[in-house]
Amino acid sequence: MIQLSDRLAAMEESATIAMSKKSRELKDQGKDIISLSLGEPDFFTPQFIKDAAIQALEQNYTQYTPVSGYEDLRLAISEKFKRDNGLTYGKDQIVVSTGAKQAIANVMLSVLNRGDEAIILAPYWVSYVEMVKVAEGTPVIVSAGIEQDFKVTAEQLQKAITSKTKLLVFSSPCNPTGSVYKSNELKAIADVLAQHPQIVIIADEIYEHIRFEGEHVSIASFENIYPQVVTVNGVSKAWAMTGWRLGYIGASKQIAAACDKVQGQFTSATCSIAQRAAIAALKADPIVLKEMVQAFKNRRDLVIDLISKIDRVKCNVPPGAFYVFPDVSALFGTQNGNVKITNANDLCLYLLAEALVAVVPGDAFGEANCIRFSYATSENILLDALTRVKKAIDLLK
Repeated sequence: MIQLSDRLAAMEESATIAMSKKSRELKDQGKDIISLSLGEPDFFTPQFIKDAAIQALEQNYTQYTPVSGYEDLRLAISEKFKRDNGLTYGKDQIVVSTGAKQAIANVMLSVLNRGDEAIILAPYWVSYVEMVKVAEGTPVIVSAGIEQDFKVTAEQLQKAITSKTKLLVFSSPCNPTGSVYKSNELKAIADVLAQHPQIVIIADEIYEHIRFEGEHVSIASFENIYPQVVTVNGVSKAWAMTGWRLGYIGASKQIAAACDKVQGQFTSATCSIAQRAAIAALKADPIVLKEMVQAFKNRRDLVIDLISKIDRVKCNVPPGAFYVFPDVSALFGTQNGNVKITNANDLCLYLLAEALVAVVPGDAFGEANCIRFSYATSENILLDALTRVKKAIDLLK
């Protein structure tokens, strides 16, 4: 009998993908499932980006590219960083990967050794912890609940740093909470990290343009920690290009070269056509995203209003991304008939069975009191889904 690796046994399945899979299986059985589990925009890729891909095919951009990506794509990314973030990254500081997920994995494999500690600000995106494990690092979770708007303070971070700390990773705007770190909050965190130049900071900014108030601030814009920061971004969310699989980093030349080396052995470069399409996206003025962002804001407002009418469920108002992350701990200990709710996972399974609505339990994101709803779908579907959820929760006594 074949014995699989220990690292596979230690790795958890992605909760968002698992719930999406379960939803599809029930749909295939004829169930009227509404899935609010995956973070995927329901918009189509803009036509001018698709036109760039068609042109690339016609011009025969169909061969291997440099591992880090086409030079003109990396130059376009460099210009984007300068325009949108005030960051200076030369082309040799940029690596293009098969999605932001691979970009983050590249960095972790490049900087972590066995036993190195990686601080993960919670709530966190589901894959951070598993990536650290694969890189043989030790995840150290620093948490902030709904009373802190799900944002870790500089003081909390300072207490978590040890002589073994090698990495910090967080997202802003955040998946799963939609929370956004403000400039003063990031500066306080930066001032702590500047005292520890051995710590590499992965700033996941994939939801940068999906923001409903204030300005996006990149932590790399604070000069005292710029050399330590790896800024991660991509085209999946803002440009509705999830299936194109293209992400990228801006980093020090040392880390960029390391990621190029790792990627060169695993996948080489990402799809040549996706790269040509991404050039069109990155050169476009982000103002063209205004209508999509407004649609997300309208949906957020609708979902917040609907959740506010559900007894025993507490929700903050997230200023970015397309998720809400309500605290449902007041429902623990309730039941409907023989179905007992002892935790968020029980509640998600109950909502799937009773309301036919798929959401994701918060423990997958490092916050066991919450569940995640994605509102990356139409207002009519959201209204139907939250109406069903309310009816199901009202039955819990």
